[in-house]
Amino acid sequence: MIAKIGRSNNLFGVLSYNNTKIQQEKGEILLTNKMIETLNGQYSVPQLMKSFEPYLIANQKTEKHTLHISLNPDPGDHVCDQKYKEIAEQYMREMGYGEQPFVVFKHTDIDRSHIHIVSVCVDENGKKISDQFEKVRSMKICRDLEKAFGLQPATEKQSQQNEKIFRAVNYKKGDVKSQISSVIRHLPEYYQFQTLGEYNALLSLYNITTEQIEGELHGKLKRGLLYFPLSDDGKKTGHPLKASLFGKTAGLESLQLHFEKCKLNLKNNPAQKILKSLILKTFQSTNNESDFKRKLALHHIDTVIRRNEKGRIYGVTFIDHHSKTVWNGSRLGKELAANNFNDCWNRNIKQEAKVPRVSNTKLATSDPADMPLKKPHHLFEFLTTGKQEDDWVESLGGLLPQLQGEDYEEQIFVNEMMKKRKRQRSQK
Repeated sequence: MIAKIGRSNNLFGVLSYNNTKIQQEKGEILLTNKMIETLNGQYSVPQLMKSFEPYLIANQKTEKHTLHISLNPDPGDHVCDQKYKEIAEQYMREMGYGEQPFVVFKHTDIDRSHIHIVSVCVDENGKKISDQFEKVRSMKICRDLEKAFGLQPATEKQSQQNEKIFRAVNYKKGDVKSQISSVIRHLPEYYQFQTLGEYNALLSLYNITTEQIEGELHGKLKRGLLYFPLSDDGKKTGHPLKASLFGKTAGLESLQLHFEKCKLNLKNNPAQKILKSLILKTFQSTNNESDFKRKLALHHIDTVIRRNEKGRIYGVTFIDHHSKTVWNGSRLGKELAANNFNDCWNRNIKQEAKVPRVSNTKLATSDPADMPLKKPHHLFEFLTTGKQEDDWVESLGGLLPQLQGEDYEEQIFVNEMMKKRKRQRSQK
C-alpha cells in the first residue's frame, strides 16, 4: 500500500473534489470521525466544513492547514469497506491525527479502489500537529498495515505488476483528460526535445498529439495548444482539450522555454554522434521499414514516421530512451533526412553514407546487432520491452505524487474552481 500526503490551504476545494466523485457515483463516504452528524447520513460540502471551522478559526499561523491523504492498496488487493475503515482509523491514529475531525472517502473512478482522508493539521487550540519525519513514519505504518490486513507489500512488487505508471491513452475507456494529464505533466521532466514536432513524436507513443492555435482576444494575439487523443491508427479522435486544463507545464510558453533549454543542453552533446552512428549502420544493414524499426527497438530507440496522404515520407524522428533525447532525423545529419528514407522504402533508391566514427569503440562494430543494448529510463521501459520495475515508486515517496493515483485530477479541479471564482468576482 502506498500513502500520499498532501497539504493545502483550500479545505473547501479538497472537500468539493471528493464530493464531486460522490455526485458522479464514483465515490462514497465510508467513515467520519468527530464530525457533526446529519439526520440522513448524507453530507454537503458546507455541512462538512462546519466540523472543521473551529479548528480553522483557532489556527494561529499554519498556512497549509488542510490535510489530504490517499491510501492506495495494490491493484491485486481486494479490500472491503470494513477493512478500509479500520485501515483509515489505525493510520490516522498512528500518524497523530486520531483525535482530529476527519472524513474518509472511497473512490472507485479508476481500475482499483482507494481511499482519501480529509482533515486539518491544527488542533482545537490552533497549534500545528507535528509532521516531523512524516514520510518515514507513514512508510513504516503502511508496512505494518500491510502485515496486519494481509495486503501485498509495496516494496516487494514484481515486474509483472499489472498496472503501468505511464500508459498510452485509450479513448474507449473514457476519462480522456485524466489519461492525457498523467502523461504530459511529466514528459518534460525526463525527456529533452527542441521543437513542437519532436514533442509530438514523443506524445504519439502515448496516443496523444497537440496542435498550436492562434486567435485574437481583446485586441491581442493569443497563442496556445490543444491536445487530442489518438486512435490506434494515429488518427485524432474525441474532443480537443485546452492546455490550460493540464497546468502550466503543458502550455506553449512553458514548452518553448523547455525547447530553448534543451537546445543549449544538446549542443555538442556526445549522444548525438553515437545515435547517428548507430542509426546509420542500422539503416545500411536493413532494406525495409519494419526491420529498421525492429533493430532500433532492440536498443530502446523508437522511430516515428510521418507520411502525407499519398504515402510520401516527410518526417522521421528518433526517440532514444537511454539518453532520454528526441531528434528529428535531419538534426542528426542530412543522411538521416526524411527524403533518404522515402527514396529507400518507397522508390528502392538507397544512397551510401559514411558512418561517422565515435570514441565509443563498441559502437564501431560492423553489425548493429553486435552493438551494446541500452536500458531506457525505468519510467518508460514498457514502451519497448513491455516490462517494468515498480520498486522505485516507494522510494520516490512524495516526489511524484501524481503517479500514486489520480491526484493530478484533484489539482486540475481546484484550479478550475479558482478560475471560476475569479471570473465571478470580475463580473460583479
